[in-house]
Amino acid sequence: MSTQTLTAGSGEPKQSSCPIHGLWKVDDAGAGPIKRLGVFAYGMIAYAAFFFTICYGIGFVSGLFVPKTINSGAPGAIIPSLAINTGLLGLFVIQHAVMARPAFKRVITKIIPKAAERSTFVIASSASLLLLYFVWQPMPEVVWSVSNPAMRSVLLALGLSGWAIVFISSFMINHFDLFGLRQVWSNLIRCDDSEPGFQVVGFYKFVRHPLMTGFLIAFWFTPTMTAGHLFFAVMTTAFIVLDVYLLEERDLIAAHGEHYRQYKRSVPGLIPYPKRAR
Repeated sequence: MSTQTLTAGSGEPKQSSCPIHGLWKVDDAGAGPIKRLGVFAYGMIAYAAFFFTICYGIGFVSGLFVPKTINSGAPGAIIPSLAINTGLLGLFVIQHAVMARPAFKRVITKIIPKAAERSTFVIASSASLLLLYFVWQPMPEVVWSVSNPAMRSVLLALGLSGWAIVFISSFMINHFDLFGLRQVWSNLIRCDDSEPGFQVVGFYKFVRHPLMTGFLIAFWFTPTMTAGHLFFAVMTTAFIVLDVYLLEERDLIAAHGEHYRQYKRSVPGLIPYPKRAR
């Protein structure tokens, strides 16, 4: 769930156009157009995997449109179910936390093209989430359930609005950078490959991590909260908080220094509220 790619970068202005004749150039590493086309195809596959995974995730959490949801399936014994679900969430946490770190990126780009690094992260994240969706063990005991039809509709709409915030937030900075398409396209046509500079726009003026805020809204606002959904929401919330405040913000400060420290002092992390710079 890392958003570091959205804000990391040198801040240098990018070229306004990329000549298509760059497609036929051989890069400094000796890669010709065929190899770069392969990397581009890999990035497109990764993006398609992301898009399917995030769309299925909306249905999985909200209980809409998809065959396997967070509450569907035959429930098993509580202890084995908790163990399996904890393992599934732990796999995603480890994959995400490790692969999002700059140290891992330096290692992996010695093995694969630099342009394919983000796409590799996206594919690994999608695979771990799809595994979670289809192996997740339901725990259908009801924690709360709202019976009023109007209130049920309101809670469902609020939950879906969280997913909308996730998508909108990604486009406010650079959606295609976050999910690897910018990198493979820039590599394909040999244009400027500098990352997007630090920007504060849209939702980022109110919270530093609006994607994570969107996920929290999506996970918690539901007309029916089962034990399994509650376990999922609690565990993912804990991961978001720990990842954001212990790992991601450390990386952002390392990348942007005082610029990000000032932003951190003046804008709250996950929950919007008035905050004055100190």
